[in-house]
Amino acid sequence: MSFKRLKPTKTNIIALEKRLKFARKGQNFLEYKREQLIFQIKKTWEDFLIQRKKFLDLYRKSLLKLTKAYKKMGKRDFSIISKLSTIQYEPEFSVKYVKKIGNVFSQIDYQLLQSKKLPPYSFEFTSTELDDLIELLKEFFENLILLAEREDILLKYAMNFKRLNRRLNGLKNKFIPDLQSEIKKLKGMLEEMERENFVRLKKVKDLINKKQEIS
Repeated sequence: MSFKRLKPTKTNIIALEKRLKFARKGQNFLEYKREQLIFQIKKTWEDFLIQRKKFLDLYRKSLLKLTKAYKKMGKRDFSIISKLSTIQYEPEFSVKYVKKIGNVFSQIDYQLLQSKKLPPYSFEFTSTELDDLIELLKEFFENLILLAEREDILLKYAMNFKRLNRRLNGLKNKFIPDLQSEIKKLKGMLEEMERENFVRLKKVKDLINKKQEIS
């Protein structure tokens, strides 16, 4: 922080001390906000790990079911049913934004609309793995969205923490020390000026006394 060449006056020192007091209040507030943010990051990180584990479990189960269904049905039948499923099922998304602790987060609403209640295939020529796979995939996509939401929250918190920490470090390591240094310098200069004035006044007083004695 750079100060203009302030004159060493009591008024300037008082003004700087007020700024220092305000800066310390700002530091305390930012430290409080940082503690809040750290708590939220830890909580969200725990939720993220739980959700990621659930998602990965579903991912593994889906792959196993997919492999089994593919082997039993063959490439041709499996491909036909996959194409028919795109006609029967239609995903619907909507995104809204929620504000929390100074951050704006994305919230995704997801629905899988089904045009017909019956599956788009004949039960006679398919395996039970296909039914299980379809149900697993529904759950898989729901959990994928939940995981993405938590990841978005973590990223926003991390960016906010970085900005807040930069401001806090700027106050602690630059702004406040510079203010303290400037106040100390001005106080020293003012004390020196007061000493010089005292010596000057004393000399004038002594000179007046001598003249009075002579006269």
